Amino acid sequence: MHIHILGICGTFMGSLAVLARELGHTVTGSDQGVYPPMSTQLEAQGIELMEGYSADHLDPTPDLVLIGNAMSRGNAEVEAVLNQNIDYMSGPEWLAREVLRHRWVLAVAGTHGKTTTTSMLLWILEQAGFEPGYLVGGVPNDFPVSARLGNSDFFVIEADEYDSAFFDKRSKFIHYRPHTLILNNLEFDHADIFDNVEAIERQFHHLVRTVPSRGLIVRPALDEHLDKALAMGCWSPVQDTAIGSEIPRASDWRAELLSEDGSRFMVIHHEQPVATVSWPQTGLHNVRNALAAIAAARHVGVTPDHAVAALCRFSGVKRRMELLADVEGVRVYDDFAHHPTAIATTLEGLRAQVGDEPIVALIEPRSNTMKQGVHEQTLLPSAESADQVLWANLNGMDWLDSLVTDWQPDGPASDQHRVETTVEGLIDKALANLPGPCHIVIMSNGGFGGIHGKLVDELKRRLG
Repeated sequence: MHIHILGICGTFMGSLAVLARELGHTVTGSDQGVYPPMSTQLEAQGIELMEGYSADHLDPTPDLVLIGNAMSRGNAEVEAVLNQNIDYMSGPEWLAREVLRHRWVLAVAGTHGKTTTTSMLLWILEQAGFEPGYLVGGVPNDFPVSARLGNSDFFVIEADEYDSAFFDKRSKFIHYRPHTLILNNLEFDHADIFDNVEAIERQFHHLVRTVPSRGLIVRPALDEHLDKALAMGCWSPVQDTAIGSEIPRASDWRAELLSEDGSRFMVIHHEQPVATVSWPQTGLHNVRNALAAIAAARHVGVTPDHAVAALCRFSGVKRRMELLADVEGVRVYDDFAHHPTAIATTLEGLRAQVGDEPIVALIEPRSNTMKQGVHEQTLLPSAESADQVLWANLNGMDWLDSLVTDWQPDGPASDQHRVETTVEGLIDKALANLPGPCHIVIMSNGGFGGIHGKLVDELKRRLG
């Protein structure tokens, strides 16, 4: 079968292309931006990529077109698919029909931490010899590609709450029907498709409805929005996770910190010590991610001590506090954080690790939610762990300029926060009067104008 994919260089659709090719299909695809790393991965799989969108890309006529959720009516190829009556469906629907049917699906949902937790769970199962299939919305350092069919009945998937397609506004994860479900957290995000947090709670409840009574849901003990989603109805066993004594009762899974930065902690199961995780990851968010992955792995037969041993060898995920360079003690990191909660937890984790060493954060608010100013009140406080914060206003957001200008956390205007409108300006400010050693964290869910390579090159020119 010839399958053509619209939006093929997106993380999710590109992963579908890899799975379809592995199933033996001829796969082609179109995208507005055909560039590495996804383009490189796809071309290595023998998948033909076409730049832009045109009706000509549908000649010869494919048997099926998978339409990504970034596509909308008015797109030249979408219109051609409809006018020529070519068979089409959403990516999540195809995945459910052709790959996930009759498999034990382990899904990871939540506003934050999906990619990292999915990668942790996948790594645990892989080290246990399961050889699971998987689809991850990022690039796990321990695996060569972002998706594969695997050699077992188990499939690990990052379960996104974003909509499926312009003709299917249900969340993607509704299609997956997991037996084991991790709910990492729930906050308001994706303001372009959800009116309020209650709408997201409803979608999470719809996901909960699909988990069998013999299945399992793993969740943090403290999350009021997950409380509300589950209160609408839950028919499956639920296990909770916690850190230290943050809840006044025993939890199913608990972490006792042995290092403030989260790099060492004891895993406690039903108040019985299991084993100690000692790894290069930091931050309480990663401790929570690890607990959830350990609990989910146990549901399919991996003992907690084996899961802990695997996590001690976990290499992380690209763009999650990924160290890009260390030049004369100036360390540069790339991180995907683009929501105030993710920004705060990431910087807090780094602060706990590095103590008083200076931290400079370069942050690009580029998600649709950010551009609308939805998180305006919590944005600047989320970066308080950094000594200097440079905000990238590359899209003319007037509210960001005003927010920083008027910021007065302790009376007088603060010079901790600055706004720059160009990548060059950001680099110049970040590297001006650098103390050493120090830490520069670049935070964005996009390409950020190529700032990563440019900043490292300039840093090497000045200090190397």
